[in-house]
Amino acid sequence: MSGAPRVVIVDDQALVRTGFGMILTADGIDVVAEARDGDEAIDVVARTRPDLVLMDIRMPGTDGLEATRHILSGALPDPPRVIMLTTFDLDRYVYAALTAGASGFLLKDVTPEHLVAAVRLARTGDALLAPAITRRLVERFVSRDTPAPALHRDLSVLTPRELEVLRALGTGLSNAELAIRFSLSEATVKTHVARILAKLRLRDRAQAVVVAYETGLIVPGAGGPTSTSGP
Repeated sequence: MSGAPRVVIVDDQALVRTGFGMILTADGIDVVAEARDGDEAIDVVARTRPDLVLMDIRMPGTDGLEATRHILSGALPDPPRVIMLTTFDLDRYVYAALTAGASGFLLKDVTPEHLVAAVRLARTGDALLAPAITRRLVERFVSRDTPAPALHRDLSVLTPRELEVLRALGTGLSNAELAIRFSLSEATVKTHVARILAKLRLRDRAQAVVVAYETGLIVPGAGGPTSTSGP
């Protein structure tokens, strides 16, 4: 992708919208619109077609979770990536947002530098946001008896090496850490990750983490990857 990322900020607090907007604009990121609630967000995103939406979870009326489901439901031919905003690093709604297609989440007290970096990284889909926090959240809230997980995938389409990479990716490792783990170059790791996402029909690494848990490749709270039979 070329050019500055085009961003919509959704939050019921004007101070949050203004503050985030000033930070992003100062770094050359194009804030194309703001919205106060989920209904406004759905309308604004349809009109402005941004690359990325910063979406508050808890808002009056249509909340961020429902708005995210709508925006990523397939109604738009090229939907934006969505980053959830929360004041709690273990907000149970964030996991539901990830299964709905959100690319990750940020705490509202994020530093300006981290906010800018997260927006630029999320646009590429190359990095899971706040991996350690996201991993804790998934481990806490994924349920082994949850019916019909939204992102369940048949892992038999993956090669043995791709299964290994997915299992490690599910623990929140970056490409550099994956390269060290498997004694591979980062370019090779990126190729493996890209193939995993394509085969499992996933938008980005955030969804890959969810799939790793939902399919039992990683057992929440087990302290590490499980041994899972594969092709």
